[in-house]
Amino acid sequence: MENSDYKILLVDDESDILEFLSYNLKKEGFQVSTATNGIEAIKEAKEFIPDLIILDVMMPEMDGMETCDKLREMPEFSDTLIIFLTARSEDYSQIAGFDAGADDYINKPIKPKVFISRVKAMLKRAGRSKDKKDNTTNGLIQIGPIAIDKERYLVIKDETELTLPRKEFELLLLLSSRPQRVFTRDEIYNGVWGENIIVGDRTIDVHIRKLREKLGDHLIKTVKGVGYKFDDKE
Repeated sequence: MENSDYKILLVDDESDILEFLSYNLKKEGFQVSTATNGIEAIKEAKEFIPDLIILDVMMPEMDGMETCDKLREMPEFSDTLIIFLTARSEDYSQIAGFDAGADDYINKPIKPKVFISRVKAMLKRAGRSKDKKDNTTNGLIQIGPIAIDKERYLVIKDETELTLPRKEFELLLLLSSRPQRVFTRDEIYNGVWGENIIVGDRTIDVHIRKLREKLGDHLIKTVKGVGYKFDDKE
């Protein structure tokens, strides 16, 4: 799995640290979002749906410990990876962090190579996949403004159930499995129709048009010369 498939939320009240860590993660190909306190972090986490959250312990508004506690109470983040950043190396601080639900600890000052290595190792060890049901509750996958029921091949939008033809459903499922990621036409052909199936050049375009008619133009964006992406932010 490529680094570009992983989403990381950085939370720290020091702008220079956010900039420093964000730069190094983006240089490695990760998708990165940032927040400056716990309250902002929870809001951003709900929208960004990260695979990994890197939390500073000492922050205004809501510190890292309380933020971690609140995130762990939410079903969608019950098993999301969380790493604490802290300038405090006392044993009690680390114990409190693990009790709050942290998966790992990184002490400041931070060395870029060590930091990136720890992040990669944790993601690899956890075996996180973008195809997992990150937003699954009650058997439904909640993606932005819609819910997808894989077992019944249903899409729920504005409390209305929509039954889609099989290929339209599989196309939607593929695009929404990695929101904001651009899928090339070849990836879509292979993922939905299979490598050995020959279909017309306009097949994808027709299915995209039908999905837009049913779900709205804003959910699926065209990236000219490349392919399509699912936009989960209204």
